[in-house]
Amino acid sequence: MKNLKKGDKKLLNAWAFYDWANSVYTLTIASAVFPIFYEALFPKDNHYIDVFGLHLKNSALISFITAFAFLVISFISPLLSGIADYVGNKKSFMKFFCYLGALSCMGLYWFDLENIYVGLLFYFLGLIGYWGSLVFYNSYLPDIAFDEQQDRISAKGYSLGYVGSVILLVINLVMIMGAESTEARMQAMKYSFVMVGIWWILFSQYTYYYLPKGNKETNQKFTKDVIFNGFKELKKVWALLKENVPLRRYLGGFFVSSMAVQTVMLVATYFGAQEIQWSSEEESTIGLIKCILIIQLVAVVGAYLTSKASAKFGNIPALIFINIIWAVFCALAYFITLPMHFYVMATVAGFVMGGIQALSRSTYSKLLPETEDTTSFFSFYDVAEKIGIVIGMCVYGIVDQITGSPRAAIVILAVFFITAIFLLRRIPKNVTSK
Repeated sequence: MKNLKKGDKKLLNAWAFYDWANSVYTLTIASAVFPIFYEALFPKDNHYIDVFGLHLKNSALISFITAFAFLVISFISPLLSGIADYVGNKKSFMKFFCYLGALSCMGLYWFDLENIYVGLLFYFLGLIGYWGSLVFYNSYLPDIAFDEQQDRISAKGYSLGYVGSVILLVINLVMIMGAESTEARMQAMKYSFVMVGIWWILFSQYTYYYLPKGNKETNQKFTKDVIFNGFKELKKVWALLKENVPLRRYLGGFFVSSMAVQTVMLVATYFGAQEIQWSSEEESTIGLIKCILIIQLVAVVGAYLTSKASAKFGNIPALIFINIIWAVFCALAYFITLPMHFYVMATVAGFVMGGIQALSRSTYSKLLPETEDTTSFFSFYDVAEKIGIVIGMCVYGIVDQITGSPRAAIVILAVFFITAIFLLRRIPKNVTSK
C-alpha cells in the first residue's frame, strides 16, 4: 500500500482504473452475454417457469429479481454512504462488495433451470456487489482529488471503463462465434461469466494498492448515528426541495424519464431475443452482442453531440428533445420484427442513451443551490434513480407477464417519456444558464 498525497497523479489514475475493472459487469452481465444465455436456457415455444410458487414468464421473472435487487440497493445506499462518510476503513467495505459481485459473476457459471434458485441468487448478489462497491468508490473522489481535478479524473474513469468493457466483450464475442455447436456456445458464455469475475478482481488490485484506507481524521465509534446519517441527509434534501421549485420540477421529470431509460437499457437484449425474427440461434446470439457493441460505440458520439446541443440551445430544451426521440423510439419498437430493424433501433438508442445520462446529471448539478454539501444532493439523485428502476422494471415485468409479450410494456415506457416531457416543460428554460 502506497501513502500518496491528495491530488497525486498515481493516486488519481489508480482510482479511475477501478472503472476499467468493474465496467465489464455492466456490459457482459447486465447488458449482453447473460441476457442471451438466460433466454437460451428456455425452449423457443415455452418461456415460462414455475418458481417461488408462481408460473412466471422468464423475462418477467428476471425483471422482478432486478427490481428487488435495486429496491435493496436503494435502501442500503444511504446506509453505506453514511458509513463511508464516518468510518475510517472504507476500502474494506469497497473490497467486500467488489469481491461479492465478482464471485457472484463467476457463480453464474452454474446457472441452469435445475438450480434456478441458486442461479438467481448469484444474479441478485452480483447486482448488490456492483452497486455497493460504487457507493464507496464514488465517496473516495473528494478524498483523493481536489475540486478542479474531479471532473477530469471522473471522465477518465468513464473512458477507461468503456474501453476495458468493450475489450472483454469483443474477446467473449470471438469465443462465442468460434463455437461450433449450441452446447459449445453456451459453454463459451459460461466462461465469459468467469472471465468477468477474474477481470474485476484482478484489475481492482491496482486500485486497492494505491487507495488510502479511508478518512484518517475519522476516529469515532460505529454508532446508530453513523448508520442512519445517510437517511438524515436525504430527509434534509427533501425539505430543501420544497423551497426550490425549479429543482423539484426537474427531479420529477428526471425521475420519470430515468425510470424509462434505465428499464430500456436493462431489458433491451431480452426484448431482442424474444421478439426479433432471427434466422437461427447463432444469428440471434451474435446479432444481439453486435447490437450492444453498436450502442456502446454510438453512445460516446451521442454524449458529445448532446453536450454541443445543450451549449447552443440550453439543457432543458435539449433534454426535452431527447425525451421526444425516446418516446418515438418506444412507439416504433412495438412494430419491429426483423434483425435490420433492431440494428437501426440500437443505433438510435445509442445516440440518445449516451446523451441523456450525461446531460441529466450535469443539468441537476447546475440546478443545485449554492452549497458545499453537494454529496447529499447527489445521494438523493442516485436513490431517486434506483427507485425509478424498481418501478420501471416492475411495470415492465407485470405487463410482460399479463400479456405474454414485452411489446405492450415498451409502449408503456413511451407514456413515461411523454410524461417526462410535460414535466420538463414546466421548468424555466433559463435556470441552467449559470
